[in-house]
Amino acid sequence: MIIAVDGPTASGKGTIAKRIAAHFGVAYLDTGLLYRAVGRQTAMNGGDPDNAADALAACDFPDELMDDDILRSEETGGLASRASVHPGVRKALFERQRAFAEQDGGAVLDGRDIGTVIAPDADVKLFITASVQERAKRRWLEMIAKNIADEDEIPLSEIERDVVNRDARDISRKDAPLKAAPDAMIIDTTSLDQEQAFEAVLEAVQERIAAS
Repeated sequence: MIIAVDGPTASGKGTIAKRIAAHFGVAYLDTGLLYRAVGRQTAMNGGDPDNAADALAACDFPDELMDDDILRSEETGGLASRASVHPGVRKALFERQRAFAEQDGGAVLDGRDIGTVIAPDADVKLFITASVQERAKRRWLEMIAKNIADEDEIPLSEIERDVVNRDARDISRKDAPLKAAPDAMIIDTTSLDQEQAFEAVLEAVQERIAAS
C-alpha cells in the first residue's frame, strides 16, 4: 500500500503523514527533507541554489545531514524551494523516492509531487492544504517553540511573505509543479487542530481503501 500526501508548506501534511504511517505500521518518508538537504548543502558548498549546476552537485549530500535540525529552518526551506525547480535535481532524487515507495510492506510519502510524479499509482492520494495566513502562523509558532527564531526577531508578516513566495515558486515551476493529482482527496485543515485533521484524513484514507 502506497499513500501519497501532498500539499504546500506548513499545511500540516508532514504531521498527518507521519501519524498515518504509524497507524498503518508502514514506513514514512518526508521527501521535502531531501530537497532541504540539497538546498542546505548548496549553501554549505558556497553555491547558488538558483544555479542548476550548483544545486545538482549538492545532491551528493552526506546522509547525516538529514538529521540536522537546521533543515527545518525557514531559511533552509527557501533554499530548498529554489533548488528544487531544477529538473536535474528532481531527477537525481526521483529514484531514491521511488525505491522507498515500492518497498515491501508499504509506505507513506509526503511532499509536493508524490501523487503526480513519484507515485502516480499510489493506492491513496491526499492533498492537504490551509490558508496562507494559517500556514504562516503555524510555521511561526513552530519556529518559536523550537527556538529557531525569536518572536521579535522574525515578525509573522515576514513568514507570511515567505510562504506566499514559496507557494509561487512551487506552483509555477515547469518540472513537477505543486498541484493536486486529479484523483486526490483534498482536505483543508485551516479550521482544524492536529487531532481533528488526523481524524479527517484517517477517515478519508479508510474510505478510499475500502472502496478499492
